[in-house]
Amino acid sequence: MIVAKNDPGQLSHFLLKKGFSRRAVNNCKNHGGMMLVNHHRRNGSYRLKEGDVVHFLMGQEPVNPWLKVSRLPLDIVEETADYLVINKPAGLLSIPSGFHAEDAVINRVLAYFEKQGVNPAYVKPHIVTRLDQDTSGLVLLGKNAIAHDRFSKLGKDTFIKKYHAIVHGNFAEGDLSGLIDKPLARVGDTVKREVNPKGQRALTEYRVLDQVPGASLVELRLLTGRTHQIRIHMASIGHVLYGDDLYGARDAFARQALNCFYLSFPNPFSGEEREIEIPDPGDMQGLWQQLKQEAGK
Repeated sequence: MIVAKNDPGQLSHFLLKKGFSRRAVNNCKNHGGMMLVNHHRRNGSYRLKEGDVVHFLMGQEPVNPWLKVSRLPLDIVEETADYLVINKPAGLLSIPSGFHAEDAVINRVLAYFEKQGVNPAYVKPHIVTRLDQDTSGLVLLGKNAIAHDRFSKLGKDTFIKKYHAIVHGNFAEGDLSGLIDKPLARVGDTVKREVNPKGQRALTEYRVLDQVPGASLVELRLLTGRTHQIRIHMASIGHVLYGDDLYGARDAFARQALNCFYLSFPNPFSGEEREIEIPDPGDMQGLWQQLKQEAGK
């Protein structure tokens, strides 16, 4: 990084302006990292001048002693020096929990890093975009705290996530696309959510791609990121997702028929706009083919 005329004079302030968090700067100072100016080690109070060349070498990240390594398969769609995009299968958590501490996306990424011979003190996965356990599709991870900080500073509205869902019922000719604007809130102390005027605003765009008698294939885009948002919004307009028994489905599909098939975001390190798209998984493709066959299509 080269110091420009209008950049802050103090090294720590310069790094904050460039997108590094206070946590990353403090972590560098306290855990073996280095802040270099013109190849000389400096502390955060060092006064910069125009034209100085700054290098930031991240320190060690705290190692979580209970975080286990899982060597189960990991489907990597895209990888750079700073991030990974994973195709998460249904049934897998993004982040381990007390009930599923041994296998989540994070645990599998740790095994991937281990296989590459990477020191986990310097490279540690951080979820940027997450999915519900039984939703499949694209998940973005930063490879370290700096990458996570850079992505976090972009703002949620810079990430475009699109989903395919298979839902019960058919849409009328005038309702084949639309915007659902209904606030959502938690139901008591449960995991369930509901449409509630006292809840947080939630916006979902939808577009019907295909229909057979009694079922529809829908493309959806989240404009906000509330828990269970698509599932509740679809149920609220009479179109419960296949497999979503929490919100009223009565069918044999094993999980909610929801897949994040498209993700776009600006790479905060290069400025490049990334667009990633994947096909729906086999279970959803099989369900839709079965529904079409039953309808004689």
